[in-house]
Amino acid sequence: MLTVFGIAFSIYLLYNSTNIYLYIIAVVFLLLSSISGFFNIFSSYSYYRSNFYAKKIEAIRKSLRPLDYTPKVAVVVPVYNEDPVMVKNNFLKLLKMDYEKGRISYYLLDDSDKRYINDFLRNFCASAGIQYIHRKTRKGYKAGALNNMLKISDEEFIAIFDGDEKLIDREFVKDILPYFNDRDIAYIQTEKRYSKGSFFSDTVNLFDAFFFKFIQPSRALNNTAIFAGSCGMIRRSAIDKVGGFPEYVTEDTFFSFESDKKEFKSLYVPKVYALGKPIMKFSDLVKQQWRYNYGDTQFLLYFLRNRHNKDNKRMGALSKVDYFTHGFGLNYISVILIFFTVVSILIVFSSLQFASMSAKQLIEARYLGNYIEIAGFGVFALSLVTPVILTKVYFKSVKKGFMVLFLNFSLAFVRANAALSAITNFRRKNAWSGDYSKSSRRLPLAFRNSFTEVVFSAALFGLGGIALMLNNLSGGLWLIWYGSLYTSTFYFFYKYG
Repeated sequence: MLTVFGIAFSIYLLYNSTNIYLYIIAVVFLLLSSISGFFNIFSSYSYYRSNFYAKKIEAIRKSLRPLDYTPKVAVVVPVYNEDPVMVKNNFLKLLKMDYEKGRISYYLLDDSDKRYINDFLRNFCASAGIQYIHRKTRKGYKAGALNNMLKISDEEFIAIFDGDEKLIDREFVKDILPYFNDRDIAYIQTEKRYSKGSFFSDTVNLFDAFFFKFIQPSRALNNTAIFAGSCGMIRRSAIDKVGGFPEYVTEDTFFSFESDKKEFKSLYVPKVYALGKPIMKFSDLVKQQWRYNYGDTQFLLYFLRNRHNKDNKRMGALSKVDYFTHGFGLNYISVILIFFTVVSILIVFSSLQFASMSAKQLIEARYLGNYIEIAGFGVFALSLVTPVILTKVYFKSVKKGFMVLFLNFSLAFVRANAALSAITNFRRKNAWSGDYSKSSRRLPLAFRNSFTEVVFSAALFGLGGIALMLNNLSGGLWLIWYGSLYTSTFYFFYKYG
């Protein structure tokens, strides 16, 4: 519906344009609607295909048999300035992994630059029989730490967990290894999920839940499931064949792509073996989303630059679409939202007939024949309620649906900033910090960390007020509503720190 309404309204704008200003609005709206339409249709396709994955994975499970030998396995945990006590407690769970002793080794890759963390983790590893590896620089980020570890290890399979992930099923290695009877499989990715926390953290969990519930199963049907960085196992020979982990911020996406280029397969197992630490602070979510979008934009640029590479030509068209949508996904959610908002302002203050209609006029019988005009408002309305509807249908919660809606708007400028930073190859200094524990500091910190969004919201409120003064009730209310959505950045910083 979003796609049909958007394209129809774009054609209407082009048909009724009488000057260059209106033509620019129409062309931009058509471009945005086309991009949105592509993602809406692709998402629908993923939702549809994901329903068939349960049958496929069950058939694979029934055909599994143990490997005819006991391979050596490395369990690896890369960390950087994380709570050392948390890392220790989670590692103690990993040490209880059910696998033959002498055939499993444990590695803690500590890139922390705080001496007390280094000392604590080094002493813990010495007492627990864990190989401790510390680097003085973070060259290559997580990928650099993993590549450094590969130089001194010889295990055939590498199981990776993050320092904040607590193992809840000690059968992980025994369950996953049989899938590698297929010699073409490079890695197995299992479902990732956070532990339960607050309403806020549980809603944040839905970001990953949408991906692992719909996108991963759909991709896995093409043997192109994305490696998600942890809670997965990789065949060492596949890592060697692609030349190690690509040293980018999102090394997992790059590695998935490179292994596909080498014609390896991958598989997604929809079972949770470990739970990550819940994201309780909005500032932590902001940092995570900035890193994700920075890395995904890096990947998108890499993908586009190498689209004619001979290795890429071996990939199927659907696989290429999978990787393109993965790289552009968060940009679509964020940058397109901002552009749609700006176009809304232009439409409200345009000379188009419907732009000056009141809400009452829109619903009067004499205007009901203007279906295309109404479709334009339908585009904006559906773009807002769709996250709510999807969350209600798939996760049985309207409240969390509205929270997802507000979170997407609250993160729009953060994600857009990350994309711009990746394109310009400029990494801004992290400014989303501060001590929110002091009540006297919460307000100024929230304002400082959401300055761009506050200014943009104020502009929307002001323009909405002007539209109301010009008797454009529907347009004024629409801009004020948009302003409220972007104000959520300030609110979330203030409420959740």
